[in-house]
Amino acid sequence: MRKFGFVFPGQGSQKLGMLADLAAQYPVVQNTFIEASQAIGIDLWEICQHDPDNILDQTHITQPVLLTASVAIWRLWSSKALSLPSIMAGHSLGEYSALVCADVLEFADAVRLVNKRGEYMQQAVPAGTGAMAAIVGLEDYQIHDICQQSAAGQVVSAANFNSPGQTVIAGDADAVQRAMEACKAAGAKRALPLKVSVPSHCALMKPAAERLAADLEVIDFRAASIPVVQNVNAEIATEAASIKQNLLSQLSEPVLWVDSIRLIHQGGIKMLVECGPGKVLCGLIKRIESDINCFGSDDSQSFQQVCDEISN
Repeated sequence: MRKFGFVFPGQGSQKLGMLADLAAQYPVVQNTFIEASQAIGIDLWEICQHDPDNILDQTHITQPVLLTASVAIWRLWSSKALSLPSIMAGHSLGEYSALVCADVLEFADAVRLVNKRGEYMQQAVPAGTGAMAAIVGLEDYQIHDICQQSAAGQVVSAANFNSPGQTVIAGDADAVQRAMEACKAAGAKRALPLKVSVPSHCALMKPAAERLAADLEVIDFRAASIPVVQNVNAEIATEAASIKQNLLSQLSEPVLWVDSIRLIHQGGIKMLVECGPGKVLCGLIKRIESDINCFGSDDSQSFQQVCDEISN
């Protein structure tokens, strides 16, 4: 049996109609959505299939929808009695999915938690005052220096180190705009604003982290049954207390995705499964470690393909 890992996507991977193909064949998918919907009193399946009120991209909805989609695929995987991954990691919100699947968090607790996390993030920064942008073609140290020079008393910093030469910055909208212009002047191939409702993983999220701390305090965390690499330090999570603290820090600190994938690669993992909608992470992983094969899992054909790969 080949060693492999699971990775879990974050915001931006949601899409209308996601998992419909899997749900048509496997009741566990829609049952997982029913369980999540009951936990927060919102029909998440209706939203991700039809989105009648156009709220799928609102962060307090996006977060529980993506968590539920990932857990649904994980439960389907488990129902097939397939072998378990040697290691897991999730990108931003995806870290919560990884922790549920590693038995650190109860699913219903996590659904309520990320729903509140989204609300706190949105409330921390008034609409339109924060921004994020993708910078392509500069070194990390260049982006760090440019953000420092562009802040001018505001907040702008690296938020996601997604792949070599691709970094997302976040902060006050004016400061992000200044940094984008400075990055272009420094030779960036692209500096593109992202369509997001909140500037994640920067100091503007500290008020959200303070509110989230109270919710985390009353939730039972357990040691991970499968090793999980956490975003804030690209290290394997061990004790429940440190996992909880790292989740809080994650809100206002950058996602070290490049370092996380390199750690997984150093452990001899050459195969990863993206457990959730789309293949955004597979694209990033290929640019980080080109000899890792990454497979999607969000439709019946992709799911069967990765099952066959694991079994061979």
